Amino acid sequence: QLQLVESGGGLVQPGGSLGLSCTAAGFTLDYYTIGWFRQAPGKEREGVSCISFNDGSTYYADSAKGRFTISRDSAKNTVYLQMNSLKPEDTADYYCAAGSHGAILAGMKRRYYDGINYWGKGTLVTVSS
Repeated sequence: QLQLVESGGGLVQPGGSLGLSCTAAGFTLDYYTIGWFRQAPGKEREGVSCISFNDGSTYYADSAKGRFTISRDSAKNTVYLQMNSLKPEDTADYYCAAGSHGAILAGMKRRYYDGINYWGKGTLVTVSS
């Protein structure tokens, strides 16, 4: 069964840190670009960051720049999102997705998701005191 599984969500205080993981089962991430997206209650899904397994190139949404770091571990078939200096507005369900580089970037920049091959079920991040 082909699936992406996110983990690491939880409750954290403002200014705190949290690390998310996205592990693929049933397929290798080596040929995909992996993106992290999030959706807050009542809001549209938006892109956060992505990384190409091909060359390791990364992209960050303005909301993530300077605070979040995306990385990959090919041996573990896993992508990570380290989130620092968290704010209440970072509260959302976080999803990882796999697809071609163009498809993931289209999701990141234009909120166009039709070309994305795989989605995880999400992990909830709550930033609150």
